[in-house]
Amino acid sequence: MAGPNKAWWTIVPAWFAVLSTTAYSRQIRYYFNAVLYILALGLCSVVGVVFPLTFGLFGQRYNTNLAVARSFYALSSRLFGITVKIVEGEQYLSQRPSILMGNHQSFLDILYLGVIMPQHSVIMAKKELRWAPILGQFMMLGGSVFIDRKSRESAVRTMKEAGQTMRKNDLALFAFPEGTRSHSDKPVLLPFKKGIFHLAIETQLPITPIVCENYHHLYDSKSRFEGGEIRVAVLPPVSTQGLTMKDTDALIKQVYDMMLARLKQFGEDSNADKVLADYRLSQKSTHGLAGLMARL
Repeated sequence: MAGPNKAWWTIVPAWFAVLSTTAYSRQIRYYFNAVLYILALGLCSVVGVVFPLTFGLFGQRYNTNLAVARSFYALSSRLFGITVKIVEGEQYLSQRPSILMGNHQSFLDILYLGVIMPQHSVIMAKKELRWAPILGQFMMLGGSVFIDRKSRESAVRTMKEAGQTMRKNDLALFAFPEGTRSHSDKPVLLPFKKGIFHLAIETQLPITPIVCENYHHLYDSKSRFEGGEIRVAVLPPVSTQGLTMKDTDALIKQVYDMMLARLKQFGEDSNADKVLADYRLSQKSTHGLAGLMARL
């Protein structure tokens, strides 16, 4: 027993020393939080594989994404001190079947999914994620829709099947219309992909735009990973009734303009400049585990 006990006496002080360092070093805090975030995501993905197997016994398979997203948010908000607040339009999230579209900035976007994800919902993702260890398995078991961007024929077939499943099971489907992360420090959107809009027109289902404010002042994917509040707005649904594929470009422009205008409005009333100014003046953290260590 001496061996394990000795190991614990070594590990615990070392872990405490690392945590203490993160409280006062921005760079170390960034790497520490990034690694911890990935570990937390991995943990929730493992649990996520169990959820659909259990939920399926009670006919709740399509609540897997809701359970995993909320579990991840509950864990991460405490670890990193990041909170997400819906500032308007929460009532629109209950409309089903429907297609939810949100802007995509970084891998932190998973946090706001934990707040806006409604019951009986699935996620649209690129085909490559199907083979991601653990994450892909939980997504597949939870009913996620995987799109092959390299094969139009395959993508169209998948879209039609997804539409039928949504109608049959009264589902909401979430997608990032930009298709990739922007990593921008400005309130901007990348061009939207057409696939998800083809699905909306094909199924004649409404589109509910969701706008997450630019949070570059909290996370920049290079050297900054801090705690704070992220605001989200849910915009009024856009009807696709009566639209045909000829209307795709006009529909994309309508949704794009709505989301961009709200994103810019967030930028106008943001306190990001103050947060960044405080951040540059002090190495000290006040959020999450790092903030806890700073207060001890």
